[in-house]
Amino acid sequence: MTNKYDVLGIGNAIVDVLTHVDDDFLNNQKLDKGGMMLVSAAEAAKVYESLGQCIECSGGSAANTIAGLASMGSKTSFIGKVNEDQLGRVFQHDIRALGANFDTAVLNDGPPTAHCLVLVTPDAERTMCTYLGACVELTENDIDHATVANSNITYLEGYLWDPDEAKNAFRKAIKIAHEEGNKVALSLSDSFCVDRHHQEFVELVKNDVDILFANEDEIKMLYETDDVNAAARQLQEDCDIGAITCGAKGCIVTNIDEIGHEQGRKVGHLVDTTGAGDLFAAGFLHALSNGRSIGECGALGNLVASEVVTHMGARPDIDLKKFIAEFG
Repeated sequence: MTNKYDVLGIGNAIVDVLTHVDDDFLNNQKLDKGGMMLVSAAEAAKVYESLGQCIECSGGSAANTIAGLASMGSKTSFIGKVNEDQLGRVFQHDIRALGANFDTAVLNDGPPTAHCLVLVTPDAERTMCTYLGACVELTENDIDHATVANSNITYLEGYLWDPDEAKNAFRKAIKIAHEEGNKVALSLSDSFCVDRHHQEFVELVKNDVDILFANEDEIKMLYETDDVNAAARQLQEDCDIGAITCGAKGCIVTNIDEIGHEQGRKVGHLVDTTGAGDLFAAGFLHALSNGRSIGECGALGNLVASEVVTHMGARPDIDLKKFIAEFG
């Protein structure tokens, strides 16, 4: 029987606030360049007050991946928590407008919809200050059994491991997916996230994850090695399928039979790396859902990621289906 959805994403429902800053700004604010810091509402407000002109757009790691998949024509759904406020309504509109199913119950009170300050330096590196807000209210009750059961792949973001209630929701989704014979994919999300939950992530990857996404820093931290190739060999043992993004160099892909490298695509004008990993995962999962080899999955991931870094924001601003068609 064919499932209703190719990919279900479960993650933090966030509205991004993007702006350009320089390295001095990060130093003055005592922010770690290239990382994602969890901040309080007051801390987020303090940084926001120091910023210049900003762009607001829906974000969230897994939600960005789902947006990319929907743009390519995959059948998608998303589970994440927002408040019944202005940013919450923006998030709901944006993800549904792309064709993704999103029917998680909204909060009528409590913390506001989450937002992330995305600070982009001239080298296109992004530093993120995230106020999780309503995201931390995601619980096991929000995991709809039928939606998970009817999704070929359930895709989870590592950031979701921070709040305890969301962690329980995470585990419930994994259990349902595997009981139904479906696959579980995980993005490690951020090296700071891997550091915070190192041993739990090691066990999770080994025992509960079928498809893993990571960048070089994250996978080396996970396996406590400075050798990305050694990390790839360990990943091959732990997961059915793995993908390690290596920036402009492309990606390393693994399955039970092989470890391969797919060359990256040259980008003419690099603007903002926000969402590159999320859109790589979208391209990879879209190809995988269509029965492609892991090499072809990696190549499509590279292609889609190369588009999102040419503009501000973590979601495609063109029709990805047409974009892909141009490259055969």
